[in-house]
Amino acid sequence: MKVYETDHVLAFLDQAPSAPGYPCHLEGAPRSRRWTRTRKHNSRTILLQRGLGMRLLFGSLALALAAPLSAQVYAPAVVADPPVDAQVPAEMAAFQLPSHGAMLNAVFYLAAGKGPHPTMLLLHGFPGNEQNLDLAQAARRAGWNVLTLHYRGSWGSGGAFTFAHCAEDADAAVAFLRSPEAVAKYRIDPNRIVVGGHSMGGMMAARATADDKQVAGLILIDAWDIAADGRKLKGAPPAAVAALKTQDLANDLPPLSGTSLDQMVAELAEASPSLDLALTTKAALPRPILILGAERANGAGMRDLASATQKAGGKDVSLIVMPTDHSFSDHRLALEDAVVRWLARFQH
Repeated sequence: MKVYETDHVLAFLDQAPSAPGYPCHLEGAPRSRRWTRTRKHNSRTILLQRGLGMRLLFGSLALALAAPLSAQVYAPAVVADPPVDAQVPAEMAAFQLPSHGAMLNAVFYLAAGKGPHPTMLLLHGFPGNEQNLDLAQAARRAGWNVLTLHYRGSWGSGGAFTFAHCAEDADAAVAFLRSPEAVAKYRIDPNRIVVGGHSMGGMMAARATADDKQVAGLILIDAWDIAADGRKLKGAPPAAVAALKTQDLANDLPPLSGTSLDQMVAELAEASPSLDLALTTKAALPRPILILGAERANGAGMRDLASATQKAGGKDVSLIVMPTDHSFSDHRLALEDAVVRWLARFQH
């Protein structure tokens, strides 16, 4: 991997041909330093920050520690509504999606136009306080259908909450998107289904992508490695387990049903390899993968995951780590921009 020095920062340069290329700058960068979308040696253009300097790298793994983006850098779908399609306008459908005998509360954000449209399944984390619906709206403005849902036993969906059930629910949602009835009713292109998720939802997105070889791509947003945490929990002293219950899990219990603190801790401690994020992400190859990390949360873990996935043979793995918290609280537009630009590769 070649390393080049630069004193300005940038996000994705390597985009699908249909993606717009904007001459622009990022906040904090000299205005005299400008960039446009380019392609060099058929490789991805990537960025890694070390101290005060910036190193621009070219290789198969895209890495970026993104600075806050100025408004002029954002993809149009992030900052502006598309033209209204009077014949087939954008709309929203709320319904219940069946999964293993229970009904999941679901909302489908449907793009304008007769389609068929590329479609993303967007999975929230544990327990789902942050649903990333702004991301769903941005993707819809970019021409995507976006399906969101609540897992069994969460936020009023039927059944009991378990981590294993969440994985099954993600698989059920992908199967739903492929059903002839859903394809016809919701104008879905079944050949362009992408699965993405935040935190626990990232783990479930990886699992669903590994389980369905026809899924076109995977997006992991500061994803939670459940099995890895479970392995740490097994040898933890009682005081640490008690702290996990009272400090981490207790506030997340109210929107969940059919479970308890003891049940969740027990399931975590016995989490199977099917909920190992590194193994599952490798199983999603060779599909393209976008990994987004939060520096003040699991950014280091996302870097390790991207590196391991590349070493496992990943040829199209992109990583951006942003200086923000787990919910991307002060980088929402940057998050939307990164996802929308990456999704552009599937549009034609």
